[in-house]
Amino acid sequence: MIYSDKVMDHFANPRNVGTLPDADGVGQVGNPVCGDMMAFYIKVKDGRLSDIKFQTFGCGAAIAVSSMVSEMALGKTLDEAMAITNDKVAEELGGLPKNKMHCSNLGADALHEAIKDFRRKSAPGVRDAAAAAPAHVHDEHEEICSCPYCEGPLEGLKEVCSCRHCDIDFVECPECGKYTNKADAACASCGAKIAK
Repeated sequence: MIYSDKVMDHFANPRNVGTLPDADGVGQVGNPVCGDMMAFYIKVKDGRLSDIKFQTFGCGAAIAVSSMVSEMALGKTLDEAMAITNDKVAEELGGLPKNKMHCSNLGADALHEAIKDFRRKSAPGVRDAAAAAPAHVHDEHEEICSCPYCEGPLEGLKEVCSCRHCDIDFVECPECGKYTNKADAACASCGAKIAK
């Protein structure tokens, strides 16, 4: 898997890492299958993101994406920050391998959740309990990771999932943890035998 110099730089030297104890908005997203978890903390002044911090648990691409999203968003208006998309993040990083594109989704999603959290808290008449509602975390029935054949999103549970584009059922290899075609006798990645 080849990463751009920019991805490697943001992974090795991530910008805006940390938390904001007095954050105006907090957004957290995660993917239990891939193991990536991202949390963004924002401060808003005069309608702009005056400060932003993040915490990420995940692969190098997830850390680089979080760092890049924080740089892209800092100083922007809320609407400009909401317009940051996974494609824009990947482009700013000089590209991402197709099987890591879901990381850019998570980064933009976490930022968007923090902005939504700020807007909920700022809305007139919003009760504290409603403002403190938990941010979205992808559950096991949502789209997860990407198909090793067509790079489309996989759906289902961690142990067994399907690609709606290829119409293939996948299982997680007990040896390497990567997804492989359920119909195959051995894992396409490591060759381990797949139990039927």
